Amino acid sequence: MKSVKERLGDLGEREAAEQAMGGEKAVAKQHEGGKLTARERLAKLFDPGSFTETDLFVHHRCHDFGLGGKPIPGDGVVCGYGRVDGRRVFAYAQDFTARAGTMGEMQSKKICRLMDLAIKTGAPIVGLNDSGGARIQEGVDALSGYGQIFFRNSIASGVVPQISGIMGPTAGGAVYSPAMTDFVFMVQNSSYMFITGPQVIKAVTGEEVSAEDLGGAMTHCTRSGCAHFACADDADCIARIRELLAYLPSNNLQDPPVVQSADDPARLAPELDSLVPDDARQSYDMREVIRAIADDGEIVEPHALYATNILVAFIRLAGSTVGVIANQPAVMAGALDVNASDKATRFIRFCDAFHIPLLTLTDVPGYLPGIDQEHSGIIRHGAKLLWCYSEATVPKVTLVTRKAYGGSYLAMCSSDLGADIVFAWPTAEIAVMGAEGASRIIFRKEIAEAEDKEAKFAEKVAEYEELFANPYKAAERGYITGVIRPRESRPRIIEAFAMLRDKRELRPARKHGNIPV
Repeated sequence: MKSVKERLGDLGEREAAEQAMGGEKAVAKQHEGGKLTARERLAKLFDPGSFTETDLFVHHRCHDFGLGGKPIPGDGVVCGYGRVDGRRVFAYAQDFTARAGTMGEMQSKKICRLMDLAIKTGAPIVGLNDSGGARIQEGVDALSGYGQIFFRNSIASGVVPQISGIMGPTAGGAVYSPAMTDFVFMVQNSSYMFITGPQVIKAVTGEEVSAEDLGGAMTHCTRSGCAHFACADDADCIARIRELLAYLPSNNLQDPPVVQSADDPARLAPELDSLVPDDARQSYDMREVIRAIADDGEIVEPHALYATNILVAFIRLAGSTVGVIANQPAVMAGALDVNASDKATRFIRFCDAFHIPLLTLTDVPGYLPGIDQEHSGIIRHGAKLLWCYSEATVPKVTLVTRKAYGGSYLAMCSSDLGADIVFAWPTAEIAVMGAEGASRIIFRKEIAEAEDKEAKFAEKVAEYEELFANPYKAAERGYITGVIRPRESRPRIIEAFAMLRDKRELRPARKHGNIPV
């Protein structure tokens, strides 16, 4: 029988073997590709000395196709928990140096056990993906492993924040777990996601495309919308995950963390008084409004490169996290389209699930017209925005800066959709449609009978603008809580959210609604 000293020595040897991952050559190859190892990534994610590893000695039990007797360190994944800025977080990192981080039965069990612990204890889950996909030798056991993770992604949704870092290849069934999480970070030029790779596409359709163009970070951040953040490298990716976590609560029973700021809640922003151009056809950058309102001008903007006609962002006001949804008049005049509606909808639902108040900044001329938009389902997609604002019970404050026309006025969280407070700048124009379009309809007979039709049209446009190209009709009817000076926006919004802090809103009991997906 081994002595205690021998047993302790044996433990040390076993730990060293597992922690060596795929060996020196595999680790060196990982570094040559500009990538960190799984353990290096976790070391950067967690506060120094706070990481505790789980299931270090788990191994596969497959004996088919030559896998018998061939151990895979950690079964290709490193799991554990630790602290991020002092708060508990659970994380796993697939180890590409160990059999390409392929997913097998036991890797799945490690990840599922970690997810179960996160759900039970109410802490965020971070998954760092870098894998060759399903372990083919394990067949249906590998597929079952994916399915069990997907199931837990669904169970955890709205309970704890879920964040995915795509830090290498993620293909086939492996892409669905990130897609089911709340936020997806990708590393440029070293990570990609796709259902079928370039070789399969070429064989089936004859199309030729590189892995980067098919499913790289910029593709998913600009075109598909499957990723929220495009990062320069592994270190940048992890730093930005840490930054996002600082804005989020640990679970759906907690409020977001409050961060002390030296930025005075009563600070005025006189630059906003001259931001909106005199000519309603000219644009401006809505990010300037967000930065002027936010504590220290700081914002974290998911989907910054996707559907850029609308902005979504996390900011802090008086130290507390707020979710911002804002039309961007500098892009497509801020009109709503299919992608913008989807982008805003998912962000609203995340914020509502985790008690993050919503600030809506409105400058919207309408839904984007066109055959392509109609055939792409703008009715259905646009309805999602109406649905989700109506469904959200967190404090909701809306600020109309300029245009707010027709159905898009309603869709950007009007009082009718449950906004608790609606402010407007004097530059706001709240009406069924723009003055020119309305005048052509309302005064078409007078214009047609006039000798100088252009002059009559201009006269009627001016008449309509005098009546409706302002916020006062809406204020008279009680749809606007207050018309405020732009420079006062920050303190007035902070005061409104402070008043709404203890808001409670009950809805009829039901299993769930049927959102127009």
